[in-house]
Amino acid sequence: MSSVIFRKGLDMKEAVAAKLSESYHSLLVDQIKAADFCLRSGRLTIHLAREFGFCYGVDRAVDYAYQTRERFPARRVYLTGEIIHNPHVNDRLRGLGIRFLTDPGVDPQALGPDDVVIIPAFGVTITELARLDRQGCSLVDTTCGSVLNVWKNVRRYAQDGFTAIIHGKVSHEETRATASQALLAPGGQYLVVLDTREAAEVCEYIRKPGSRELFLNRFMSAVSDGFDPDRHLVRVGLANQTTMLMSESLEVEATFRSAMIDRYGESALVDHFRAFDTICSATQDRQDAVAVLLSECVLDLMIVIGGYNSSNTCNLARICAERLPTYHIAEPQCLDSPHAIRHRPLGSKTEVRTLNWLPDGPVSIGLTAGASTPDNLVGAVVQTLDTFCRQTLGN
Repeated sequence: MSSVIFRKGLDMKEAVAAKLSESYHSLLVDQIKAADFCLRSGRLTIHLAREFGFCYGVDRAVDYAYQTRERFPARRVYLTGEIIHNPHVNDRLRGLGIRFLTDPGVDPQALGPDDVVIIPAFGVTITELARLDRQGCSLVDTTCGSVLNVWKNVRRYAQDGFTAIIHGKVSHEETRATASQALLAPGGQYLVVLDTREAAEVCEYIRKPGSRELFLNRFMSAVSDGFDPDRHLVRVGLANQTTMLMSESLEVEATFRSAMIDRYGESALVDHFRAFDTICSATQDRQDAVAVLLSECVLDLMIVIGGYNSSNTCNLARICAERLPTYHIAEPQCLDSPHAIRHRPLGSKTEVRTLNWLPDGPVSIGLTAGASTPDNLVGAVVQTLDTFCRQTLGN
């Protein structure tokens, strides 16, 4: 039994518009935007990045989830996993009665034609999609268009005999889904590299092949079944997880291009190397906006709002941390007091609590948010900062 698949909404947009606005909109944020993205209140000045928060793909995915619940009020509705990397949004969806297939006690094998399954903005692997189709579930596919564009290029690589080299996090839902696309063509292969260091290791093997066993042990969890570096690194095509840092993706691309020229010569490059720009425009817009904010405004510190497992949010924090003190917070409640803040430092896997984070006297704070962060959370952070600065006025 094949699934019914909804890819363009469920004709319930108007029915859920008020609920979405109530859940995620912020009048305060609108007012700051109208004031040239700046708020001045007492000793506090907040400069808001000109691009931040929900992108089109995330907004669409959340909208479709609400439409799904409205369209099928009497049916069980599931998400394959987090719709986006924001605990606030995911908790609200759970509050609507939408369960996650990753939740304890949920058996994905027990799904059937009466169940509705939402595919998140990251997409799902071809194996998971095939299983859901066999089970006959109704599917609401919210896969982001930027992700679909990457998939198209990866499939083309595989069809033409090129191994897909994916700059991304091997455990990330989007990267797993993208890697699976390479397997649709006979003999398709992939290799995931996290950063420039891993890219350099792979390129060293391209230039001068060494121990095949050592290479496979090193990248055991990042390659497709049957991957042979001696065969599958001869022709490669570059792609990336759409939320990676653009500058790093370009560096990874340049590293592989250089290695292929060193090994095969520039005249043969077209036969051994391909690359397409597959960073999503919304991700790049947010990174560019932060760069402009840092260059144009005199700031004492930056606050970056978004889930700790949100790749695009972590990369915004990474850009900021290179220039000034930066606090990546998951939610407004991380602002404990004017004297203490809970945040995750760059490169850390755990949240820490930092004291004496808010300077005395006049303070200028830069603020941005990842693509999975709604405006209501940004507004709540602004309100909390304003309250803190009023409490400490005169200190």
